[in-house]
Amino acid sequence: MSLQAPEVSASMLSARGSELEDLVREAGRIRDEGLSRAGRPGVITWSRKVFVPVTTLCRDRCHYCVFVDTPGKLERKGIAPYLSEEHVLAIAHQGAALGCKEALLTLGDRPEDRWDVAREWLDAHGFASTLDYVGHLARRITEETGLLAHLNPGVMTAEELERLRPTAPSMGMMLETTSHRLFAEPGQAHYGSPDKDPALRLQVLEDAGRLKIPFTTGLLIGIGETVDERFDSILALRDVSERHGHVQEVIIQNFRAKPATAMQGVADAGTDAYIAAVATTRIVLGPDARIQAPPNLSDPSELARLVAAGIDDWGGVSPLTADHVNPERPWPQVDQLTDLTRAAGYELRERLTVHPHYIRDRGTWIDPSLHDAVLRFADADGMAAGSAERDVSGADTP
Repeated sequence: MSLQAPEVSASMLSARGSELEDLVREAGRIRDEGLSRAGRPGVITWSRKVFVPVTTLCRDRCHYCVFVDTPGKLERKGIAPYLSEEHVLAIAHQGAALGCKEALLTLGDRPEDRWDVAREWLDAHGFASTLDYVGHLARRITEETGLLAHLNPGVMTAEELERLRPTAPSMGMMLETTSHRLFAEPGQAHYGSPDKDPALRLQVLEDAGRLKIPFTTGLLIGIGETVDERFDSILALRDVSERHGHVQEVIIQNFRAKPATAMQGVADAGTDAYIAAVATTRIVLGPDARIQAPPNLSDPSELARLVAAGIDDWGGVSPLTADHVNPERPWPQVDQLTDLTRAAGYELRERLTVHPHYIRDRGTWIDPSLHDAVLRFADADGMAAGSAERDVSGADTP
């Protein structure tokens, strides 16, 4: 099966059986072409990170989320509305000691717009907004621990993106879906969540592109979208990436139902549907796209199928902190991920939070104030320096 442009359609997402096998084979061929063009044939990448949940307060009400807390829950747990600077830096220092190079700052969207305790905490600590605090943390993390910040604070305006650009070499925000229906209809996954308006999220991607910010985004598969809506979302990511060249990585994430959420009774994304979504994304986005599947959201026995379907990156994996968005799904050990990747016919190599070709063209893509911090960790190819000599446990080999 050789898929030419006229045959690329939403029907690919419904492929099953031998048609799915053909789709996967084509996706794998395209991925391998792209790896050769990128100068890393046969190599799948990952980033060694710490996960910093700056605040679990949020103004949104996504029906599948267990990351978010209410002020009442935090008070019962004896937890402040935001992690303190000291706590954040302690996490970063511990990560640096374990060889981490990325600090992923994740948080709820603009909690001060919904919760008085968030506004009061920010005022008491001298910050105008949550995003102001995030930028401050990113600077301190890099200055005091050397780790490179990756910012994932949700919807941002063009002015906010520009203001944060000097604090982190890369940022991210999942598109999740372009389905306005899931946002506008009562009972759907994004109803009641102002920051999940697809038009707003697409505007963030446009603004990040115009501002030359290396940006990670992606889709959440199985939250109630139709096949046509899923395909439209893939096309939207292709189009914005082609316009600006800033989409450094596309995450294709499978929905996993969480207890104590409105969607706890919804079935997880089916494996074949997920594999078809990964393969279709690879075929639509082409050989030069970097496509990730989170390795902790699939069973180890399924990772080889994801590799075959065209992924070339496992994303951030932490030797220290949990996946706070999916706490029930622990990270695989890096030696296990290395072995599983090798069994699928590929080698695992460490990258930085910002992908290699943006580092090589850092004058365009990375704020000059961050060049030294990035180059401290980068080799001549823009990958993590010493990753080939580093053993799978994260310790330097003698």
